[in-house]
Amino acid sequence: MRHSKKINVLLVIVAAVIAYFCLIPLIFMVFTSFKGMSESISSSTLLPKIWTLDNYVQLLGDVATAPVFRWMLNTAVVTVLGTLSVLAVDVLAAYALSRLHVPFAGKIITMIVWVMTIPGIVTLFPSFYMFKNLGLLNGFVPLMLPYTSNAMGVFLIYNFLKDFPVALEEAAIIDGASLFTVLRKVIFPSIKPVVMTLGFITFLNIYNDYLWPSIVIQNNEMKTLTVGIGSLVMGANFVNPGVMMAATVFAVFPALVLFLMVNKYIVKGVTNVGIK
Repeated sequence: MRHSKKINVLLVIVAAVIAYFCLIPLIFMVFTSFKGMSESISSSTLLPKIWTLDNYVQLLGDVATAPVFRWMLNTAVVTVLGTLSVLAVDVLAAYALSRLHVPFAGKIITMIVWVMTIPGIVTLFPSFYMFKNLGLLNGFVPLMLPYTSNAMGVFLIYNFLKDFPVALEEAAIIDGASLFTVLRKVIFPSIKPVVMTLGFITFLNIYNDYLWPSIVIQNNEMKTLTVGIGSLVMGANFVNPGVMMAATVFAVFPALVLFLMVNKYIVKGVTNVGIK
C-alpha cells in the first residue's frame, strides 16, 4: 500500500513538472503583455519590473487599424454558428445512418472514412475559387459555410449509436414518441458528453483557423481574431513584443474560458469513447 502511494505521489510530481513546462509559454505571454516596450525587448526576467497597461491601451485604442472588438464579434459569429451547424448536421446524419433504413448506408460510411483521409489543404483552393466565382468573398458566407459539417463527427457519433440499446428507443416509440422526441429525450442525454467534446474540438478548429480566413477575407472589418492579430503583429507592432503578447492574450482568453466551462464534458466524452 505504501509503495502504491509513493508511486502515485511520484506520478503527480512528474505530471506537475510537465504541466509547468507546458504552461511556461502562456505565463511568459501574460507577464510580457504588462511590460513596457524597452523592457519587453531587453529584459530576461519573467516578472515585469514596472507593471503597465500601455500595451492594452494601445491595442484597444487603435480602432482604425485594429478593431479588436469587431474581430472578436466576427469570430464569435463564425465559431458559434459553425459549431452549432456541425453538431446539428453530424448528430442528424449519424442518427439517420445508424437507425433509419438509408439506402447504401454502409457505402456512405465507407465514403465518410475516405473523406477523413483527404487533407484539408487539397480542397482549399478549389473552395476559394468557387466562392470567388460566386462573388461571395469578404463576407460571413465563405467563413461559415465550409464548417457546416464534419465527417469525423458523423463517424464518431455513428459508432457510438451502433452500440446504443435500441430497446429504449422502441419503448419510447411504442409510448407515442416521434423520432425527434426519441433523439432529443432518449439518445441525446446519453451522447451529450461525446457531442460536447465534438463541439469543443470543432470550436477550437474554427476559432484557431488562420489559413482559410486569411484567403477569403481581405476587408479589415471582416477579419477574424486570428487573422486580425496576425496582420497586427506582423506590421508596425512586430518590434513591440508587449503589444504582440497583449493581442495574443485577447485571442487565448475566450478559448481558455470555454475549456474551463466544458472540461468535465470533455473528460466524460473521451472516457466514454475510450470505454467503447
